[in-house]
Amino acid sequence: MKFVFQIAALVFWTLITGSAFGADDAAVFQSEKVVFRATIVVAGLEHPWAVAFLPNDELLITERPGRLRWYENGKLHQVIGLPEVTAVRQGGLLDVALHPNFLVNRTVCFSYSASGNGGVGTEIACAEFNRGRLSGLRVIFRAVPKSGGGVHFGSRLLFGPDGYLYATLGERGVRPQAQNLGTHPGSVVRITDKGLVPPDNPFVGRKNAQPEIFAYGNRNPQGMALELSGKKIWIHEHGPRGGDELNIVQSGANYGWPVISFGKEYWGPVPVGEGTHKPGMRQPVYYWVPSIAPSGMTFYSGDRIPEWRGNLFIGSLKFELLVRLELDGDQVVNEERLLVGTFGRIRDVREGPDGLLYLLTDERDGKLIRLEPAD
Repeated sequence: MKFVFQIAALVFWTLITGSAFGADDAAVFQSEKVVFRATIVVAGLEHPWAVAFLPNDELLITERPGRLRWYENGKLHQVIGLPEVTAVRQGGLLDVALHPNFLVNRTVCFSYSASGNGGVGTEIACAEFNRGRLSGLRVIFRAVPKSGGGVHFGSRLLFGPDGYLYATLGERGVRPQAQNLGTHPGSVVRITDKGLVPPDNPFVGRKNAQPEIFAYGNRNPQGMALELSGKKIWIHEHGPRGGDELNIVQSGANYGWPVISFGKEYWGPVPVGEGTHKPGMRQPVYYWVPSIAPSGMTFYSGDRIPEWRGNLFIGSLKFELLVRLELDGDQVVNEERLLVGTFGRIRDVREGPDGLLYLLTDERDGKLIRLEPAD
């Protein structure tokens, strides 16, 4: 496995004006492949976590404290009709995903942390969105068990090429749960849009296993994306001190946490678990040491910046930058680091319907930023 650390130099910073969204702050950067401009589209967001693109240049943006914002005609509105969200430390309102048939059924699904018997856990709900209001709310999944503490909720949502909804779940800081098929935390689950279990899930019918589990052995996966072929789903997850991983989701796969890891314990320079390899446990496609604290991820498929087509983009919370990975099949062959220390913690990375990249910054005054060709 080729392990590349290549940091792009920030060549220049030039303030310019104007954007299609009326933002007045932009900057120009030189990358290895292209000169691009970063423009602030929306500001004034409180720790935004995810963005989804609606028709007619409208947006839905989640804020971790428990608000869903609707952006239309240059204005932010608070969406009415969310379930009760327990915003504690890393928990709150998390991801949002449009149903593949959104134009017909207006359905939006979102993940969040919620209180219940035993503490707090990740839940998924779906509802119909119409002009700033949610209706017909239904909770389609509750991770069990709920537990105390406020870390490692995951959570990304993706409707896969098979039409099923995939969701990543952190192990809630309770490490053994990631290897316990009897609990949901520390896994990737796969369900229908009604919360039912697909009959070909790998652990259906297995005694003492949760049937929603599709893959397991994950620590805290906060990025998920479908590659351009439309066949493979990729995820990344936080390691401890080092050992952030990039993986391909496969049915029944065990990704090893906490038995194997490329990270160290927080309390000292001691390897986690039994080492970095063990039979029956998957090796990552790529990993980072030291940790970059990855969050958000997308494959770029647009034509607006053809030099980046097929590249994988990942946000970094710890180092406040955007990672660009070049792939050859399932191998990472080059890494470039962009926007180093420029906008703060990057929480989400998405491609918009206009064929451009968009970033969300996890700040008290969070922003939505668009990347586009400088010319």
